[in-house]
Amino acid sequence: MGDRAEELIERLRNGLLVCDGAMGTSLSAGGHSPGQSLELLNVEQPALVLAAHRAFLEAGADVIETNTFQGSRPALARHGLGERTAELNAAGGALARQAAGDRAFVAGSIGPTGRILEPYGDFEEADARAAFEEEVQALAEAGVDFFIVETFSAIEEITLAIAAAVATGLPVAASMAFDPNGRTAFGVAPARAAQPLASAGAIVVGANCGTISPAEMVEILKRFREATVLPLIAQPNAGRPQRSGDGVVYPETPEGVARVAPEFRDLGATLIGGCCGTKADHIRAIAQRLKAA
Repeated sequence: MGDRAEELIERLRNGLLVCDGAMGTSLSAGGHSPGQSLELLNVEQPALVLAAHRAFLEAGADVIETNTFQGSRPALARHGLGERTAELNAAGGALARQAAGDRAFVAGSIGPTGRILEPYGDFEEADARAAFEEEVQALAEAGVDFFIVETFSAIEEITLAIAAAVATGLPVAASMAFDPNGRTAFGVAPARAAQPLASAGAIVVGANCGTISPAEMVEILKRFREATVLPLIAQPNAGRPQRSGDGVVYPETPEGVARVAPEFRDLGATLIGGCCGTKADHIRAIAQRLKAA
């Protein structure tokens, strides 16, 4: 294991890394049309993706995530892009690596497939496993440093994704999305999630996204802290999502998000960033607040 890999693992376990914010929010601000595949931009508008990465780096991010959140074959198939899975993930990994160089770590972003596993749905476990294996392999070959498996609601699916990522030999952080009742859309509470995520191989666990505010995510992390000794990940949205005439908006200011970041750290979060609605200004505020303390 090289010095860089050892530094990453040490900081994930015992240090602090500021992660980036919402790639979708950034790309939409740059002119991307809603409803289209963000991953396709990795080959069709790479300059737009690079600009988003660089904005987060300039804001103080220690970690940037690849533009591959919906990069699995089932997710891409909804846009008619399933056969381009390896290509789009490899391109996403290469762009993030190009932007980060040696100044920051690159995390391969792995999101849900959008399908429901049997017996509740019609998606077979073997197919889900194969989909995650295909995606993580392409990202590993593109040079990511670790994986963030994020925004999952079902334990059965996230553990398949974690196992696939762990099999590459790279570290894995895993997070689930919670509602104000403290559970995921599939009814999973932090106390139930913590051990399966760790058993699957994640070395950092916690929460991102969901329908909660940053302050409400503090309560979710408290439940994780009660259930595990592992370091935690916290990537809140910029406030609870709200519907407006322009669609869904996230109203929290950069200062409002940053205000709770020290609470995440005090609960043992070593990977702190943002999710939906968080722009470079949010990450700058988080970085300044955490690095000043």
